[in-house]
Amino acid sequence: MRKYRGRLAGRSRRDDIVGMGSSRFVAVVALAWLAAALPGAAGEGDQAMSSELAISSPAFTDGQPIPAKFTADGANLSPALVIAKPPPGTACYALIVDDPDAPMGTWVHWVAWNIPAGTTAIPEGRLPTGSMEGRNSWGRTGYGGPSPPSGTHHYHFKLYALDRTLELPRTADKAALIDAMEGRVLARAQLTGTYRR
Repeated sequence: MRKYRGRLAGRSRRDDIVGMGSSRFVAVVALAWLAAALPGAAGEGDQAMSSELAISSPAFTDGQPIPAKFTADGANLSPALVIAKPPPGTACYALIVDDPDAPMGTWVHWVAWNIPAGTTAIPEGRLPTGSMEGRNSWGRTGYGGPSPPSGTHHYHFKLYALDRTLELPRTADKAALIDAMEGRVLARAQLTGTYRR
């Protein structure tokens, strides 16, 4: 009888160990799923979205229409932007402006990098001294304003705080910039404007 009880006790201990292992596995899977599901946990190229870094514009508020002045229907100037609360260790900023609503796929309106770390305001129509601009989807260097064929489009101004400056040619496009930023992004922030024709 004692031997039988011993075998049962041994089996119970083994079952407990297996059960603990299964529970840990389930917990790990659940945590991984939760991390993936959290909004803003990852962005383009797995860059983290910061709750502190912020980008805004005096020309329009987030989610609101972009004035015609900053579009192909107007002066086609880049809007003034404001940067706030950069993370420690920021060496420079990169900026991507694109339109995911374009009928042929995401249309890139502006790519820029090596915007100085001390920048708190990007003036209307130009970038701070030392900044670099690359090619947009028109194949031109610099900013190209909204010019949707029809309907309402959304324009995402995506700001990245980087831990070092980037060595890229002026011919670099969005894909090249994203590749160069890999592993260098400290935080990301986004401003969205709309435009309708």
